[in-house]
Amino acid sequence: MFVDFPQELILMTAGAFVLGWVLSMISSAIGSKAKARRRDPRDDRIRSLEAELRIAQSETDKVRTSLEEAETARDEAVEGNEKRDNVISHQQTKIDDLKKDLTDSVKKTRELRAELQDRATENVKSEAKLREVETELSVAQASTDLIATGVLDYAVAPDGEEGANDQEGQDRHEDVQPTA
Repeated sequence: MFVDFPQELILMTAGAFVLGWVLSMISSAIGSKAKARRRDPRDDRIRSLEAELRIAQSETDKVRTSLEEAETARDEAVEGNEKRDNVISHQQTKIDDLKKDLTDSVKKTRELRAELQDRATENVKSEAKLREVETELSVAQASTDLIATGVLDYAVAPDGEEGANDQEGQDRHEDVQPTA
């Protein structure tokens, strides 16, 4: 080397170095025990805040999970409500159509009943007229038969009876007349 140091100086320097190192180790060991005895309140506060943070994060995860489940349930409920509303509106449309059909059927039934009643009334009137015509025809035929057989002779009747017979004939003829 460039400089020659006496060996004693080198040994002394090495000894001083080792002694300093040993003293620093002892000093740090004693200091750490003293620090361990008196803890810093800020460290306790930091540890408690970290613990609260972990608890809050786990609770947040639980709340998020329950929120997702609630949203899923809400979506299912909304979908169910929409389906129910669609079914209800479809059924309401059917009900409205059925009501319309029913009212149309009732109107048609009433019209048909009125027409049937008119026809029945007309039929009864026709039957009554037919009976009257049959009665007149049978009376006329009976009169014709009586005249043909000679039982009834208007020309041979005596004078006093002729007026009475004419009056009776007119009364009978008025009774047989059809009424409209």
